[in-house]
Amino acid sequence: MNGLYALKPWFARRLALLRRWLIRSGVSPNAVTIAGILCAGAAGASFAALPAPWAVVPVVVFLTARLACANLDGSIARETGKQTRLGSLLNEIGDRAADLLVILGFLPHISPSLVLGALLASSAPSWISIAGAATGVRRINGGPMGKTERCLVIAVAAASGWYVPAAVVMVVGSVVTAGVRLFQVVALCKRRDGKGGHVGEGGHVGEGGHVGEGGHVGESGHVGEDRDHDPLSGRL
Repeated sequence: MNGLYALKPWFARRLALLRRWLIRSGVSPNAVTIAGILCAGAAGASFAALPAPWAVVPVVVFLTARLACANLDGSIARETGKQTRLGSLLNEIGDRAADLLVILGFLPHISPSLVLGALLASSAPSWISIAGAATGVRRINGGPMGKTERCLVIAVAAASGWYVPAAVVMVVGSVVTAGVRLFQVVALCKRRDGKGGHVGEGGHVGEGGHVGEGGHVGESGHVGEDRDHDPLSGRL
């Protein structure tokens, strides 16, 4: 169940000119990751400070920029050969921070307990995907309430003022998504185990083989949710 994540290739094609310009300008993948965090903070601040429907324009603009940065940092890293473990760490931390900054924009509009619930629930799908990737199986992405869907829910709330329903949808959808991803990760782990994979010290399960200390290098040499977020890509 990929949800709006299925639109990622289309979105990436729309960003091709910008990606090439950033590469020619020598902009680093890590700088793009940081820019994404700043855009998320701006979206959260606009959501918090402006009433509906006036909040919708800046919120949509900044959220679109945040998603663009999340797409561009990985593709720039792959095309320029700048995949690093440090970039992976920055990406994972940055992606979680960006989500939290946007959701904190709910604070002036709903109860803190519901905001806390949304913060915890929205993090669960990503942590399950990261845990799965740590075992050596592919990173699980998509909905029904992935990163793109969370941005859509925030945009709807900014336009309508339906803050409580939006937060509830985010909590319920995130819990369902976490369950779906956990089911998929468990199935992938069982499949790998059935193929005779062996876990080495400090490493992860390799299909039909062994990876020792030092961990796992993904297909693009980058860690994360998909090929943009492979274990050493540093881009999520």
